[in-house]
Amino acid sequence: MLQLLYIIAFVVLAVLAIGNLIRSLISLGIESQRSYAPSSRRETYRDRDGMPPHPELLDEEGRVIDEPLLVMRSITVEDAREQLDALYKKSPSPGDDA
Repeated sequence: MLQLLYIIAFVVLAVLAIGNLIRSLISLGIESQRSYAPSSRRETYRDRDGMPPHPELLDEEGRVIDEPLLVMRSITVEDAREQLDALYKKSPSPGDDA
């Protein structure tokens, strides 16, 4: 009898999990089809909740900036090793009490 109770509980949990998965897929599909305002709008911006975005994303006039906030330069492994070796050679060793 206890095994039957376990099987029923497992089936109920499995049906709930599959239902949740289907609802998530449907809402994801709906969200992916939604069209948003173009980012080239140059007026002051407020999102759906009426709250302005983070201040770092705005310029001096309150408009959303379009340029990237972080630009990373790619370097080769040899360049990275040279820079690390230079930092290691600059750092004082524990035995140096000059």
